[in-house]
Amino acid sequence: MPVYLDYAATTPVDPRVADLLGRHLTQEGIFGNPSSSTHHFGQRAARAIEVARAQVAGLLNADAREIVWTSGATESNNLALRGAMRAHRRQGRHLITGKTEHKAVLDVCRRLEQDGYSVTYLDPEPDGSIALERLAAALRPDTALVSLMHVNNETGVVQDLDAIGALTRSRGVLLHVDAAQSAGKLPIDLRACAIDLLSLSAHKLYGPKGVGALFVRQRPHRVRLEPLLYGGGQERGLRAGTLPTHQIVALGEACRIAQAEMGDDRARLQTLRERLWQGLAGSGAILNGHPEKHWPGILNVSFSGIAAEALLADLPEIALATGSACTSGTAEPSHVLRAMGCDAARARGAVRFSLGRFTTPAEIDYTLRAVCAAVARLRVLSPFCASDTADATRSIDWGAPASTTFEGRAGVLVDELWRSDGR
Repeated sequence: MPVYLDYAATTPVDPRVADLLGRHLTQEGIFGNPSSSTHHFGQRAARAIEVARAQVAGLLNADAREIVWTSGATESNNLALRGAMRAHRRQGRHLITGKTEHKAVLDVCRRLEQDGYSVTYLDPEPDGSIALERLAAALRPDTALVSLMHVNNETGVVQDLDAIGALTRSRGVLLHVDAAQSAGKLPIDLRACAIDLLSLSAHKLYGPKGVGALFVRQRPHRVRLEPLLYGGGQERGLRAGTLPTHQIVALGEACRIAQAEMGDDRARLQTLRERLWQGLAGSGAILNGHPEKHWPGILNVSFSGIAAEALLADLPEIALATGSACTSGTAEPSHVLRAMGCDAARARGAVRFSLGRFTTPAEIDYTLRAVCAAVARLRVLSPFCASDTADATRSIDWGAPASTTFEGRAGVLVDELWRSDGR
């Protein structure tokens, strides 16, 4: 059966969200241009957009006037970094970020460097966390902005935003957070945490692709940005262009559902992640990331002596990833894992399992059986693992009945696999 475990790349649209989205597309629904304020159709669309703005703000405990619509987290990141650095270039031209950030931040930083700005790239700890002391040491009198993600898209590692925000606020430095992987999944209180700019994307929290938002703090101080797009004056001049009412109301509904169901979703995913990790650990998997400070929807592991591409090719019925969806098509090993100190072999052997709202226990069990069988077969074929595999197979009692443990189920499955191959 096909199993989807790539929720970190994108999520399916929740049926409740899809229903509302459809009702804002056709003539019978609310399809008007929200900027057409002189007639009923435009006014209804404008009201729907403001309801959605309040729903996004409610999820983040922010003021609705602090929410700016964008096409997604990539645009939000660009607007936050380029807009803030340009607007504050007289105060300072130095920016700090982490080496484990998403390419939508790292590539912007490299572009800013070409424009004459200075960027410091922080090394993470081996577990993926950013040490507060390292960040403090990197701050300079001309530092204008710090940009760090909340939840890493490859490892699920969670950064301590409260401590980071307290540090940057005390030094008068703006803080931008890429929350694409955490918004709607972990609590974010923007009234309590000193975050100045925050990016999110609808398609990471069961909304449609092509729409996102940027939180731009107004109180106790107003964050100034230079826009990327001009023409029309929408979003108080920060983001020109006709607003896609259907996508925006869908993002608002996705945020409303996430706020209501976040606790239950997180508890269920924690149980599924532990089930998955215990089974994978039994087959020799190595955890990439922090053992405790993680979002349960993402599990990144490496299998020694096995290339991730070979493993995924042997599991065509299971949707997994070898890294970020934005970079998995490249031949280079994960920049996130390399920054964490993983050697090339471990980085190339890394597989990301990402779970979500519609993942079931049956899918986890099916995945464990399939992965264990594939790992066992590939280790037999691998010259790096042949001796270890031989030792392991000699220790298995192939005639023993399957136990209720993962190891018992896996052993029977591997036995069946070997016999089907004539071994």
